[in-house]
This record gives sequence, C-alpha cells and structure tokens, in this order.
Amino acid sequence: MSDRSGIFAGEDPFAIARAWLAEAEKAEPNDPNAIALATVDETGLPNSRMVLLKEIEDSAFVFYTNYESAKAQELDQAGKAAFVMHWKSLRRQIRVRGSIMREDGPQADEYYRSRSLKSRLGAWASKQSQPLESRGALMAEVAKVTAAKGPNPPRPPFWGGYRLTPVEIEFWADGAFRLHDRFRWRRKEGTAEWEILRLNP
Repeated sequence: MSDRSGIFAGEDPFAIARAWLAEAEKAEPNDPNAIALATVDETGLPNSRMVLLKEIEDSAFVFYTNYESAKAQELDQAGKAAFVMHWKSLRRQIRVRGSIMREDGPQADEYYRSRSLKSRLGAWASKQSQPLESRGALMAEVAKVTAAKGPNPPRPPFWGGYRLTPVEIEFWADGAFRLHDRFRWRRKEGTAEWEILRLNP
C-alpha cells in the first residue's frame, strides 16, 4: 500500500519480523524473543504461556518444547496456534496465527546441542506440566540424569520443535493519541499470496 513505509516497508513479512526482532535485541533488557503462545485444549478452552521463539525462517516461526507437556498435547491435537510478540521498549508487537507441525529432525538435534549442558540435562529431567513433589525431587532427578547421560546427552525423544506456518501476521506500532498503525498480512493457506491491509487502531 502507498502509506506502508518506514518500519512497515517491504514485501516479505518474515524479513520485517526479523528486522523488528533485531531492533528489539538491542533495546529489550530480557528475552526479546519471548512470545505469548496461545493454544486450545480438547474442549476448546484457551491456554497461553510464554515461550522463546528460536528462529524466524523464510516461511515459518520455530520454537521448542517437551512433547509430553500440556502445550505440546494441545498443539498436536488442534494443529493450529497463535502467538503475540510484544516489545515495550519499541512499543511494537507482532501477532501471528497459523498451522503447526513438529520439527523433530536434524534441525531440532542441532538446536538441542547448542543449549548449555545444564539445559540439555534439564530437558531430560523435567516431566513438564506433570505434578512435582518438591524442588528437591527435581534436583535429585537432574543429578540422576547427569550421572546416566554424561557430558554429551542426546536429544530426548520427547523433546523437540514446532514450526508455525502463518496464514495471518499483524504488525502493530504505537501511534500518537492511541491512533496506532496496524498492517495485517493474510492468506488462505501457507503457500498462497498475501493480502495486505491497513487496519483501524
């Protein structure tokens, strides 16, 4: 559109998202890649939690989790999800909705190997979302896993990634007098052409 310029300029929404994240990495004090991930359970009841976005690919967004967690069960069941990434320092946010697929191959292995040893062992030790007797019980499990898996543990079979392929991306920036700038990119499926609209604040 004629007035889509400045921080909204460009024909590739993933490139715009990467540029905004790069700016946030210089401005946000903690976790600029944090996203509020929304799912629904088998009854349709919404759920949300903060996770860390690990990659913005050319056509999708990737994050990682325990496949036995509540979020993973909801992602697998629905096959769809949404997230919002908000930066107070920039007064901007990105909203994304789309389909979900597991990333359970070499890319997940590579990311797992890039994590600190304590994080890799923690992935083995935590039965994510399940009841926990005490912090001490968790630390005892970490010690047990450390002894069993050694200094180079493999990626757990119950831990890996998810790739969200969007059908909708909205870029939002704060405007004077609460007259915010909003541009929505929408398509019918993951490979279709984008329709771009400016939205009322």
